[in-house]
Amino acid sequence: MTKPAETKAPLPIFTPFADDATVETIGGLSLENGAESIAIHGSLDLPRDRTGLERARKLKAVADAIVAALEAADLPDEAPRTASNSRTVENPFA
Repeated sequence: MTKPAETKAPLPIFTPFADDATVETIGGLSLENGAESIAIHGSLDLPRDRTGLERARKLKAVADAIVAALEAADLPDEAPRTASNSRTVENPFA
């Protein structure tokens, strides 16, 4: 008897640099999309099992999409840093 073919669910679409709102989560790792940069936070365990394989595939798909988007763009040597909206406040505990 032959084993039925496995069907793989399509990977979610993460369009790098397309917006400032999309977050892709893989395990405990978050990739926050932005028009000018992508922030990566957290940690990711890749156990040697099917879960680890699926997480690794998802991470690879997102990384490949980011690389493709960067390769397709006319990039400067270094992106200019934008001014922060943060401000210094007096320490209320001092």
